Amino acid sequence: MADLFWQTSAGDSRDLVLLHGWGLNAEVWRSIEMRCVPHFRLHLVDLPGYGRSQKYGPMSLDEMADEVWQYAPENALWLGWSLGGLVASQIALNHQHKVAGLITVASSPHFSAEGDWPGIKPEVLSGFEHQLSEDFQRTVERFLALQTLGTASARQDARLLKSVVLAQPMPSVEVLNVGLEILRTEDLREPLAELSIPFLRIYGYLDGLVPRKMISILDEKWPRSVSAMMRHAAHAPFISHPDEFVELLIDFVRKESFLG
Repeated sequence: MADLFWQTSAGDSRDLVLLHGWGLNAEVWRSIEMRCVPHFRLHLVDLPGYGRSQKYGPMSLDEMADEVWQYAPENALWLGWSLGGLVASQIALNHQHKVAGLITVASSPHFSAEGDWPGIKPEVLSGFEHQLSEDFQRTVERFLALQTLGTASARQDARLLKSVVLAQPMPSVEVLNVGLEILRTEDLREPLAELSIPFLRIYGYLDGLVPRKMISILDEKWPRSVSAMMRHAAHAPFISHPDEFVELLIDFVRKESFLG
């Protein structure tokens, strides 16, 4: 088994596994770590091929989900941001009876726009794939900058995301390309409609990558899930508004009787 970076905080609270987005690593969660520790035992993970999980080559969504699951505590809450939301969703679908609940953050079951479905234009994602081979670091930085556009703290948040990337080993071009391909092609809209475990979806009103038009569509399509909108946030709400974000988590788990 290759070495997956997996760091667990002390304590005996409810297990919460945190999965980061494309191009990043588990350090992105440090902004909410101390706010969460009184309520959760955190599991910080570098997805296969990212950050300190460098021994992995490119993997499909199913392969990533299967690999991460090998390290996982049973009956944990799973929280995934953006690409990590797809991985967490796939894990929840594969192991519904061993997962306590699912939380997706600024994520989509299908990131590509098609027909009436709002999302990122597929050619934009394909363009990033092409640009990666020409100017690796600039392309990653450009994608990170898109995630914070529109917020009051956009520049500061973009600098933080960039520092998170640079603080750990960079993923290979091949790993990043396959990650973009997952964003472009995967479609979990129908499978997630059947999910019966507690399911919270958190969105940023200003998010340019996951359009807010999606929220009402999924509210109707997934009536057993709950959506929450952070009105002043974009694609990285836990960085721009950490207190509001953690309050949403705590409120969700209390309502679902996960916490006393």
